[in-house]
Amino acid sequence: MTYRDAGVDIDAGDALVNRISSDAKRTRRAGADGSLGGFGALFDLKAAGFTDPILVAATDGVGTKLELARQAQQYRGLGIDLVAMCANDILAQGAAPLFFLDYYATGALDSDQAADVIAGIADGCLLAGAALIGGETAEMPGVYPDGGFDLAGFCVGAAERGGLLDHGKTAAGQMAIAISSSGVHSNGYSLVRRILERAGLTPADQAPFAPNQTIADAFLAPTTIYTKAVMPLIRNHMATSIAHITGGGLVENPQRVFADHLALDINMQSWALPPLFSWMQDIGQIDDRELLRTFNCGIGMIVTVDADDCDQAIEMITAAGYTAWPVGQLIERDDAPPVRFNHLEHWQKA
Repeated sequence: MTYRDAGVDIDAGDALVNRISSDAKRTRRAGADGSLGGFGALFDLKAAGFTDPILVAATDGVGTKLELARQAQQYRGLGIDLVAMCANDILAQGAAPLFFLDYYATGALDSDQAADVIAGIADGCLLAGAALIGGETAEMPGVYPDGGFDLAGFCVGAAERGGLLDHGKTAAGQMAIAISSSGVHSNGYSLVRRILERAGLTPADQAPFAPNQTIADAFLAPTTIYTKAVMPLIRNHMATSIAHITGGGLVENPQRVFADHLALDINMQSWALPPLFSWMQDIGQIDDRELLRTFNCGIGMIVTVDADDCDQAIEMITAAGYTAWPVGQLIERDDAPPVRFNHLEHWQKA
């Protein structure tokens, strides 16, 4: 008997490493050389320009968006999603993403599928400013079904000592700036798939809310990576807090980054719910607050700044190619919930 007889092909794994090495090399940055294949990966913080750094680490996956991608046979965007979910969390701490590692596990290695995913990871690393310095491809017959796989990502970033964001930097009167999302991003897909099932739609079908898009185009749009939007604010000491809007939506995530005596007062008239979310709400008969707690509803990040910095911050974010607008402000909490949705009854829905 051989290992291949048992379902694990070492030669195929070695060939994949050779195939993806060019993707790793294109993510090179100061501090990393982009090579693969050793027992560990190295990163030189001094070469990256740090004097007295604090490291920040994050790990995440892409959830059941994997299943929709498998149905559509579209995998490259998942790699961007994987980087985004980790790198955006690093940014929310006030740190710069530096390097990334991935874990790809499957029942039987499909080299084309794996290469697509890892090429997407390299795409995401370039957008995040992080180097892809290593990873693991695990072939696990019996654990994963045929065609099944899972992804996990690991990102490390850094900030100079004293430069990280903390609750003490937030105060009543600071303005909250919303930065738009590209769609559902990578949370809530168990509900998304139920909604698509109820609507009787497949990934290849035309999206009812977007005549020029398929369901796959709309729901597999990669998660936005916000490095270019928020790093200038971090470097210029303008951001007082950054909330990455992931699982828990606009209800749970903002309160993680400001002081306990504060609340975020969100003006629901400041933006319109994008058509994709409006359609899901209609098909799923989802209550407004359930929608706000499950999905990002068109907002991928919320950044707070001093009121005097708000206009300049929005100009800087816009100049980096993102859409941003004032969405509310921090107020004293008193007896109110940590996030208030003002004018919810007047929320415009496409």
